[in-house]
Amino acid sequence: MTENGLEKIDGLIARSIGVFAEPIQHKLDLVVEGQQMLSEKMDRGKMALEARIGCVEHKLDAVAADLSAHRADTEAHRKVFKVR
Repeated sequence: MTENGLEKIDGLIARSIGVFAEPIQHKLDLVVEGQQMLSEKMDRGKMALEARIGCVEHKLDAVAADLSAHRADTEAHRKVFKVR
């Protein structure tokens, strides 16, 4: 085989690989875009969940404070009130 023949074969192989790689690259781009969208959606969900958990924690703290105040009040008035 001559040098010119090898160059032609190399060119054909490179062109064939290029034609084959273009659709694969397009599909990979679509997969990457989908992954980015999922990541953003998960981040939004995480933020919403953290906000809801914060609200529940705040309510629990308020209930705990009310219960503590109630216990202190009933213990202070033990002789007057009896809880059965």
